[in-house]
Amino acid sequence: MSAAKALQAAILAHLAADAGVQEQLGNPPRIHDRAPAGAAYPYVALGRGESRPLDGDSAPLSEHRLTLHVWTRRHDFGQVKSITGAIASALHNAQFALPDGWRLVLCRCVYTDHFEGADERAVHGLVRIRALVQTV
Repeated sequence: MSAAKALQAAILAHLAADAGVQEQLGNPPRIHDRAPAGAAYPYVALGRGESRPLDGDSAPLSEHRLTLHVWTRRHDFGQVKSITGAIASALHNAQFALPDGWRLVLCRCVYTDHFEGADERAVHGLVRIRALVQTV
């Protein structure tokens, strides 16, 4: 399993277990790797991810940036801001376990963004995460 895949799985599990995220997205929360057709709103889906080696002198590291997309049909920014806030709170400086072979060194919320969806009925939010993973 790659570091990127291990991190993705751990982030999704961490978010699904978080009470603040559950409060916003239900229990189990509507968090998808890729949203299915007809997914119930509001929901979160994984977006763009990028990875690069950042090897140090004594530890093999990789840097990962992952975008989470928040979608809501409620035509106000309050709901999408509450959801992005819950996700950012759950992940910023979080410590959670990765599968064997990997260790999370750092997890930070880099930014959140909120804007109108393309169809004018949805509001869209983004949460960008930066993480460092060490090979163990």
